[in-house]
Parts: sequence; structure tokens; C-alpha cells
Amino acid sequence: MRFIDMENWNRKEHFEFFSGFDNPFYGMVTEVDCTETFYGSKTKGVSLFANYLHKSLLAMNTVEEMKMRIKDDRVVIFDQIHASATIGREDGTFGFSFIHQTEDFYSFTGELKEETQAVQESTGLRNNKDAQRLDVIHYSAIPWSKFTGLTHASNFGTDDSVPKITFGRIFTRDDKKILPLSIDVHHGLVDALHISQFLSEFQTLLNKV
Repeated sequence: MRFIDMENWNRKEHFEFFSGFDNPFYGMVTEVDCTETFYGSKTKGVSLFANYLHKSLLAMNTVEEMKMRIKDDRVVIFDQIHASATIGREDGTFGFSFIHQTEDFYSFTGELKEETQAVQESTGLRNNKDAQRLDVIHYSAIPWSKFTGLTHASNFGTDDSVPKITFGRIFTRDDKKILPLSIDVHHGLVDALHISQFLSEFQTLLNKV
């Protein structure tokens, strides 16, 4: 982790401008083609959710702006960011999980399984220290519905700067498997260009089995 030199940062004015908003977050809802990942997961006998979650995290780590956060009124950039995903329980509630970023899918999915079990064996949100880390992406999934719009609960007046990604239900269009997703970011740190860079890399990874 390192602090940004604010006085020599080319986004200094952008950051100060948007940070003064009651809600500096903005979002985009889009779709990606996950055909290869969908069928590749079935062939390999691995979790589809774990597969596209892992690929999205790899893509996020290629965009420097996605690794920036606000800490003590200063901007920091982390070397790596990890996954904090909501995991559902049989009783209809959910809890938070934490999965380290790693290039190796099987290490990643192994930790995801452990966290999933820990959520299943617990109650409440599991809003622990890992869930409150800044070096994460907040992930959630709505596997029951596809969507064309999404909003998040917001707590104005905080220094929240963690990006949020929500995945929808995969559906078929023209023989392709389409994954809806929503992404929300702090505009003082991330512009549409950076979201597009993430989406481009994510699509590249999804096209690989």
C-alpha cells in the first residue's frame, strides 16, 4: 500500500470535486458474454460462480484506479485487492465473506468453499474485520433475476470508496450465455474509462475456458 502524492496527482481536482458530493458514487449496468466460462465450468466440474468471480477479481487488479481507496482523508493504492462477497444461507439470510486474491483458481475456490461453509455455520452478517477492509471489492449476486438497473443502500457523509459489483441471473440470447452485472464506483477515484478497461479485461478472461 502506498499513499498518492495529492499535490502532483493528475486527478487531484477531480477527487476534490466529487468527494464534496453527498453521494460521490455512480454506477453502470451492463452485460458480458460468459459462454466459454459457462460451458468450461461444466466441463471442468467447477463452480460457475467461483469461476467468474475469480476472473472479475483478476480483471479488477489490472486497473490501478480500481485499487485506490480513501483512508484517513488521503488516497491510497493497494498492491492487491481481494473479494468480499455476500453468501446466502438456506434460511434466506446472508453473511459476508473474504477471499484473498490469487492467480491460481483452485487456491481461490478452495478459500471460497471454506468461507461459504463458515457463513453457513454462522448467523448474522459476519461484519468482522475482514468484511470492513478497504482492500476489497464488495460483491453480491442476484441469481434469481436478470436486471437492467440497480441501486445500493448508501450511508452519506462517510469516506466509503470500495467498488461494488452485483451479478444477475445468466440467461441465453442467440445461443450465448449472458451475465448481467452492475458496477458502482467512487467518481473521485474512478472514471468511465477505468470501468471500460475493467470490462474489457473481464471479457477477455471470460472468453478463456
